[in-house]
Amino acid sequence: MSSWTDPLDKRCDTVGNAFPHIQCKIIDPETGEILPPGQNGEFCSRGYNIMKGYYKMPDATAAAIDAEGWLHSGDLACCDEQGYYKITGRLKDMIIRGGENIYPKEIEEFIYTHEDVQDVQVIGVPDKTYGEEVMACVIAKEGSGLTEEKLRKYITERLARHKVPKYIELMDEFPMNAAGKVLKYKMREDAAKRLGL
Repeated sequence: MSSWTDPLDKRCDTVGNAFPHIQCKIIDPETGEILPPGQNGEFCSRGYNIMKGYYKMPDATAAAIDAEGWLHSGDLACCDEQGYYKITGRLKDMIIRGGENIYPKEIEEFIYTHEDVQDVQVIGVPDKTYGEEVMACVIAKEGSGLTEEKLRKYITERLARHKVPKYIELMDEFPMNAAGKVLKYKMREDAAKRLGL
């Protein structure tokens, strides 16, 4: 958590730093190695504030809390040199394309910079060659005249090639649950069917 005495950018752009007597770390989700500042990985913490486990769910508890007491949050995050943490996405949403980790939130934040984009969700869809490919599902602002071709040109000119979505689809709405949360798993299933993957 940040403090009221922290600089404005740290209070607004990060989730703050560790509480006293709480340990936090960013690990490589595949190897468990602690990552240096600036690298994305899974956020883990341990200390007095960590739950003992899920009620009557030992398997779920074992999946979330390791033998050393570290809670594996499932959040992707990075830490800066001063110890401030920034959440960059969800581990289950990470796209692994040909062995390379691609973070949907990073691509979504870039696509939001286009003036005609109202909303965007980036998902991974199956691919025979690379395992997964990147797909951007976009809701355009009403009356904007945004096309897939215009958006692809905008993205290709400004984003690293490996982050450019292979598929871009304009949509009217995203599937949501009763609480208004976007159902990315449903979007992945539907996209795979539409694309014949």
